[in-house]
Amino acid sequence: MTSRELAAMMKESPADCHRTLVREYGRYVYAIVYNKLRGCGTKEDIEECVSDVFAALFMKCQFDLSSENDIKSLIGTIAQRKAIDSFRSLCAKEKHITDTDEDDMREIVSDFSVDERVDRSELRRVLLDKIDELGEPDSTILIQKFYYNKDSNEIARSVSMTAGAVRQRCARAMSKLRSKLVEVGIQG
Repeated sequence: MTSRELAAMMKESPADCHRTLVREYGRYVYAIVYNKLRGCGTKEDIEECVSDVFAALFMKCQFDLSSENDIKSLIGTIAQRKAIDSFRSLCAKEKHITDTDEDDMREIVSDFSVDERVDRSELRRVLLDKIDELGEPDSTILIQKFYYNKDSNEIARSVSMTAGAVRQRCARAMSKLRSKLVEVGIQG
C-alpha cells in the first residue's frame, strides 16, 4: 500500500482505512513489538504498544501523503520506535539498565529480519556500505559489536583502545550511522 492509496482510503472512510491498516500490517507490527518487549513486558503491554503504533501511524498519515513509496517502512520505523520507548519505560519501572547503543543498533537491524518480504540483501548491503563509510576504527567497532556480538573489552583489545573509549566511539558511530541511513531514506 502506498501513501497515495492510503490518502484515497482516508478520504472515503477513515475508519475503513484504519481497519485496513490493522488487517494488512497488524502481524508485522505485532512481530516487531513482540521481539522488543517479550523479555520485559506482559501480553497487555505488547498489545498496548501495538495500539500506540497504529494510533501514531494514523496521526502521521494525515500529514505525509504525497509519496508513492510503500508505507511498510514507515510502519516498521514507527513500530520500532514505539517498542523501544515502551521497552525503556518498562525497564525503568523494573530498574533495569539498558545499553542504549545496543538497543539502537538492534532498532536498525531487527526490522530487517522480522518480515520475510523485506528485501534483506539490499538492506544489508546499504547498511554495511554506510558502516564502511564511517571509516576506521568505527566500522570495525560496529561490525564486531553487532555482527559478532563481541563485548567492549574484546573489541578494545583488537583495536588497541580502552573499553570506555570503544563504548564512546560506538555511541558516536551509531549517531553518524543513523544520519547516513536517513540520508538514503532508511528511518531508524
